[in-house]
Amino acid sequence: MQINNLKPAEGSKKARRRVGRGIGSGLGKTAGRGHKGQKSRAGGFHKVGFEGGQMPLQRRLPKRGFKSQQLKYNGEITLAELEALGVDEVDLLALKAAGLVRQIVKNVKVVKSGEITRKVTLKGIGATAGAKAAIEAVGGTFA
Repeated sequence: MQINNLKPAEGSKKARRRVGRGIGSGLGKTAGRGHKGQKSRAGGFHKVGFEGGQMPLQRRLPKRGFKSQQLKYNGEITLAELEALGVDEVDLLALKAAGLVRQIVKNVKVVKSGEITRKVTLKGIGATAGAKAAIEAVGGTFA
């Protein structure tokens, strides 16, 4: 097989439609555009969403909020989950391996919900003020 011998499979390529090439083609005279009107004329088309002068749908509806796509990269865990994890050194990979955060997550924060009694070392993980105080109270550290 050589590059100059390659060709598409039989029947996979269909000849393009040639409009306005006589009555025998089935697309002669008006070339499939019908009779008269804006859409039948050359250059006669309107922009997307145009409703003939009526107030367009996107302008009739009220503006609503916005949800940032960056939020999917943030995760959070509770003190109770940290306690149940049973690992002394906690980092992002350990949390992903345990299934506490999704694989796509890049930033994790510990929130104060539940209790913690074990000493843990957090590496590259943030914490709220209350969670930080609770972790440091039992001898935990942030690296």
